[in-house]
Amino acid sequence: MGEVLALVEARLRTALGEPDARAAVTFLGTDRIEVLRFVDGDRVRYATLGMSARPMADPTAALADPVKGPRAELVLTVRAGLADTDKVLRPLAVLAATPQVEGVIVAPGASLDVGDPLWPGAPFSSVLVAESGGLVEDLDLDEPMDPVRFLPLLPMTSNEAAWKRVHGAQALEERWLARGTDLRDPLRRSVELD
Repeated sequence: MGEVLALVEARLRTALGEPDARAAVTFLGTDRIEVLRFVDGDRVRYATLGMSARPMADPTAALADPVKGPRAELVLTVRAGLADTDKVLRPLAVLAATPQVEGVIVAPGASLDVGDPLWPGAPFSSVLVAESGGLVEDLDLDEPMDPVRFLPLLPMTSNEAAWKRVHGAQALEERWLARGTDLRDPLRRSVELD
């Protein structure tokens, strides 16, 4: 477990630079989850560290495989200085603990909701999980372990989350793209959903 997390942290440092802050959260019955903060000019990135320590288990499986199964960490990017986004550390840790707590597999296209604003004044309580392989490349592990995927999180307003449930993740992403939505704006309004 520790070896996997050391490799994951090394990959994050290679892709994002040195973290300027980190916080750790432990929930009853779960492994410790850390959130690292990376500042890059006018952007701040938050990455979880700990979610990939164990593979995510299929909730329908009788027993969880301790070695094989999907592994992931979460990455959130926002523009710096517009909101108190450092308060997102605990909600991010909650999202990263979801596979252990709820027995779900977090994958691209999924919605995750914390039930409260991601940070003070945020119009978002949920996120859309996007495809990996962009900002931080997947990390291959020794067989038979699956690679660690670094999944970007895209904050969604409650209206966007409801629209996504009806129309799907791809349709929402296309809507954001067509409208030129700045998904890194921590205070943005909902995209037009006609």
